[in-house]
Amino acid sequence: MEKIKDRVKFFRQSGFTYSESRKKLDTDISNSTMSYWCKGIKLSKHQINRINGIITRNRTVARKAAVEKNRKVRQEYLSKLVKDNKKLAGLLDDKDIGRISLAILYLAEGTKNISSITFGNSNPGIIQLFLFLLRRYYLIDNDKFRCTVQCRGDADIPALEKFWSSLTGIPKKQFYKARVDPRTVGKVSKNIEYKGVCRLDYFSAHIYNDLTAIGQILCNVAISRAVSSVV
Repeated sequence: MEKIKDRVKFFRQSGFTYSESRKKLDTDISNSTMSYWCKGIKLSKHQINRINGIITRNRTVARKAAVEKNRKVRQEYLSKLVKDNKKLAGLLDDKDIGRISLAILYLAEGTKNISSITFGNSNPGIIQLFLFLLRRYYLIDNDKFRCTVQCRGDADIPALEKFWSSLTGIPKKQFYKARVDPRTVGKVSKNIEYKGVCRLDYFSAHIYNDLTAIGQILCNVAISRAVSSVV
């Protein structure tokens, strides 16, 4: 052990890090032990700078490796959730479950308008889901749709209208004039992928009333069960 101790002190005096010394000696002696052995050894400014540089680089590499590992772990976790829940998609074939899903969507993102349904979101997937359920469970006349793009001041409005028209299957002739948020005029958008908000209007008092009724029933059930659980 004394021989190893002397070698560690020699490497330290030569300006090596403890990790470098450990590799050269092919040992698993801890940094704390080596530090104790090397107590009192004076290093030159050049040696100190070299050691600090290596430590900084090693920490950066370790940090990146940890981030990548966490990313992979999270991706595996999310992939498993998708795999475990994929079977739930088939439940939408049930008309009642589909209408409940649509009513909940409208309850969360829809607007009270009595004579029509109004639904808006910036997430293309949510807009597609809403239209899929709406068209699947109700008799829809595409000519009754109107669409409005709500966007930032520096947005390419024709490009956004083209995007949402293609996504929704609603002709651009049925688009209202785009609405620009005045607070964003003169400011540069940080998210270049942002497509604005797509607002859908469909003229049907019946569908509005039907979705509202289903939503109210679901809310009443939740309230009733919450009260009963407290009592």
